[in-house]
Amino acid sequence: MSYVKVGTDANGNEIKLHYQDLGTGNPVVLIHGWPLSGSMWDYQLAELPKHNMRVIAYDRRGFGQSSKPWDGYDYNTLASDLKALLDELNLNNVTLVGFSMGGGEIARYMSKYGGARVARVAFISAVTPFLLKTDDNPDGVDQSVFDDMLENMQKDRADFLQTFGKQFYGVNLVSHPVSQAHLDGDFARAYMASHKATLDCAKAFSTTDFRHDLTQINVPTLIIHGDDDKTVPIESSGELTANLLPTATYIVYEGAPHGLYITEKDRLTTDIVAFVQQSEAHQTRTSAATTTY
Repeated sequence: MSYVKVGTDANGNEIKLHYQDLGTGNPVVLIHGWPLSGSMWDYQLAELPKHNMRVIAYDRRGFGQSSKPWDGYDYNTLASDLKALLDELNLNNVTLVGFSMGGGEIARYMSKYGGARVARVAFISAVTPFLLKTDDNPDGVDQSVFDDMLENMQKDRADFLQTFGKQFYGVNLVSHPVSQAHLDGDFARAYMASHKATLDCAKAFSTTDFRHDLTQINVPTLIIHGDDDKTVPIESSGELTANLLPTATYIVYEGAPHGLYITEKDRLTTDIVAFVQQSEAHQTRTSAATTTY
């Protein structure tokens, strides 16, 4: 197994992130959503390397096979973890792809570290720019929704995760876009996380304001969101992110739920590949045009 050290905890124990590293070419780093782990990208890890890409998926601290320290679940620390991964693997010309909570890590990283090593970014069903409803963010989600989530997790995390998983994919009495086996797999992924990490990360993605962070992004950007997302409503996220990044490519998946990386997996792969290849081609043409002899 592959790990990268990102720091130490208060007791001097090493904090390590587990990651998978597949294929060759310019690197694509996949940042997973809450409450899952890097293995949620199972399909993309099997497909993207076929397109001359080096694909890296890691487990956020507290999740999957990564270390599970007591603290460090704020976005500044999580962005620092991402930087440590990019630096340790010496990755350049990177495409960052963040799903849901992972979109926040991209926004904070790009602002905090000036986009070092990164050539392009993609926000997939992302929590940006600011989920919480406030006086200056009237399209956000009511605090009571997040309070209920935290209360239910503290009461019975296992039951919460199983119920949440169905909402994630839009499973109901008449719609079954994923199998029970897949839901069981997601439950196993989610239950591997520490209880503290699950709670603290929910607080982080529900209360962190990324509006300023997004204005610092100056690389090609892709935004993909499903218009039937009941977990991170498009009106509170995708649409507002696109408004703050007017030069971004914004694609709405009609009828898609939050977990579109599974329900729309072929389309998502095609769109990511096209985005990476088109922006790489543009970068090559621009470089050639500005070269002097």
